[in-house]
Amino acid sequence: MPSLTALENVALVTEISQNPMRPADTLALVGLADSAAHFPAQMSGGEQQRVAIARAIAKRPDVLLCDEPTGALDYETGKLVLAAIDTVNRELGTTTAVITHNVAISGMADRVSLVDARPAIHADTR
Repeated sequence: MPSLTALENVALVTEISQNPMRPADTLALVGLADSAAHFPAQMSGGEQQRVAIARAIAKRPDVLLCDEPTGALDYETGKLVLAAIDTVNRELGTTTAVITHNVAISGMADRVSLVDARPAIHADTR
């Protein structure tokens, strides 16, 4: 939400959760404790992505689904986002599924599934 600070963005979901984390603790977990008062326009793409991760984990989900979490980020910022996801996975025990085209990310996974979405090419046998 562009009109809310990082802390307010995370707090928004904690109001509808049964056993949420404290918003400030959630931002600290993804390395953004010092950015709690910043609005999205004042943050980098990677910081905005980490706020989104904080918002997702604030509800203490059993499963976290991440679709291309580093897709629009540069290499260094992508590493920060992946580190945040890894921290959440280790510290909260959240099962995390990451969908990505970036094969290099597979090194941090316990399990990897490869999907070939290319259309099958069949020879004409007539």
